Amino acid sequence: MATVVRNLNDAENVQLATFVVSRFLFGIDVLNVQEVLRFQKMTRVPLAPPVIVGLINLRGQIVPAIDMRRRLCLDSRTGDERPMNLVVRTEEAAISLLVDEIGDVLELNSSGFENTPANVSSNVREMIRGVYKLKNQLLFVLDTDKTVDIGFATPILKSAGLPLEPHQ
Repeated sequence: MATVVRNLNDAENVQLATFVVSRFLFGIDVLNVQEVLRFQKMTRVPLAPPVIVGLINLRGQIVPAIDMRRRLCLDSRTGDERPMNLVVRTEEAAISLLVDEIGDVLELNSSGFENTPANVSSNVREMIRGVYKLKNQLLFVLDTDKTVDIGFATPILKSAGLPLEPHQ
């Protein structure tokens, strides 16, 4: 299954699966979401980049887990807070995004889509397609492929025996 990338500036409605990381609300095109899971036991990957906190076994499929707090350069979780798994599907593999809480699926009109604010740091800006202004906060729309692309991790994951080809 290929990652779905829609032009959000078109006059159509889009459905976004939302989630919270730290105090920020994010959304990913619902068509790229495979499933949502409670916290899963993980196996650490030696020499993996810090954003990859481990691997989960999802019904026999090995799925890398990316800590979205680390990926977005936010503060670490405190105490014994357990993240949720938002499993997304890309062309190469399923990837679990570890998020603080899962929100609702929102259907938004693309006419309300705006460019990413200028004050978003450059290393995070590349992952954000744009924003929607909701009643009490901004909804940051993430580009799924850019969010899971940590580049230098691919050789490490392949050496760990991970099949990075599309799952049939």
